[in-house]
Amino acid sequence: MVTKTYAQINEKIKNGVAVVVTAEEVLDIIEEKGIEGATEYVDVVTTATFGPMCSSGAFLNLGHSDPAIRMEKVKLNNVNAYAGLAAVDAYIGATQESDDRGYEYGGAHVICDLIDGKQVHLQATGKGTDCYPRKSIDTYITKDSINEAYIYNPRNCYQNYNAAINTSSKRLFTYMGILNPNSSVVTYSTSGQLSPLLNDPLYRTIGIGTRIFIGGGVGYVAWKGTQFKSGVERDEKDLPQVPAGTLALVGDLKQMSTKYIQPAVFERYGTSMFVGIGIPIPILDENIMRHVAVKDEDIFTNVVDYSVFEGPKPVLARVSYKDLRSGEIEVQGKRVRTAPLSSLHKAREIAGELKAWIEKGEFFIQEPVDQFQTDCTLNGLKIVKKEG
Repeated sequence: MVTKTYAQINEKIKNGVAVVVTAEEVLDIIEEKGIEGATEYVDVVTTATFGPMCSSGAFLNLGHSDPAIRMEKVKLNNVNAYAGLAAVDAYIGATQESDDRGYEYGGAHVICDLIDGKQVHLQATGKGTDCYPRKSIDTYITKDSINEAYIYNPRNCYQNYNAAINTSSKRLFTYMGILNPNSSVVTYSTSGQLSPLLNDPLYRTIGIGTRIFIGGGVGYVAWKGTQFKSGVERDEKDLPQVPAGTLALVGDLKQMSTKYIQPAVFERYGTSMFVGIGIPIPILDENIMRHVAVKDEDIFTNVVDYSVFEGPKPVLARVSYKDLRSGEIEVQGKRVRTAPLSSLHKAREIAGELKAWIEKGEFFIQEPVDQFQTDCTLNGLKIVKKEG
């Protein structure tokens, strides 16, 4: 069996001889060379996603005024930020809505305004203390005038999320977009065969400390994401049959570009944020190559009825991502058009950008300091896998 180490791959990156391809490009190489030949030839496979992720936000260290203030209530462009951290630290959530413009402008817009170098209106108050005597401040900040500013996503890169349909006679406005009545559209959000956790379904290379592309800059996997589910059924390719893994991600806001991170407004639902993520997968052995050989036709997800609000949402169909990308699927005997929320075009662009960074020796592969445990049911047998 062909095997490689992180050190060997990074040495090849340093010397400019590493073979780096995207998760789509590797499919042709596998077809030509087979698993063993492709494993020997390819060093790194880049994966990516660009979709709306409501569980996003930014930690900001706003800097001290003179005299100093302990900020207890903070508004940025009239969007409330959470200030129960320290004197001048705040966290602004992407979905927090403006006091005066509602969901048409929210935390995601503030974050992207900062990334773009725009001035942001800061209003803060505090009760005043002996060490922080000031009680209010009204000023303007930019990403260059404040201290630390970093994106923190408690949840991103969902591993195989459900698709949505609406069987009721009422139009629904949801985080899965507008769902027209009478089963007239199915929406979904994934980059499929480019998606990071579908190319590393057992978290062999993606874990705590993995270096990633986030929003146009460099970041890291900080922890398993919220709503992470380990005890789920997986198929013979180790792909989860229901929503499973997620990642908590962190990255320097000051490095980012709104080319790769953008605010979103979902009509009559709220504000969200598109976050571009790219994750490299080092090809350490043939098993990892088998996982990155995944195709859209291999990945199946459930179509669930979003018009059911109590109890589990009914599963009306099970379809592949190849079916979803065709533009039309069959649900309960009816042909229904499909519509993606995530951008495959952008995901491809990110995978290509990360590939270029690695080829230029500007980005090295980081071995996780700890790995996520997969407790799953496989072919009817309950097993625990801790790969590494």
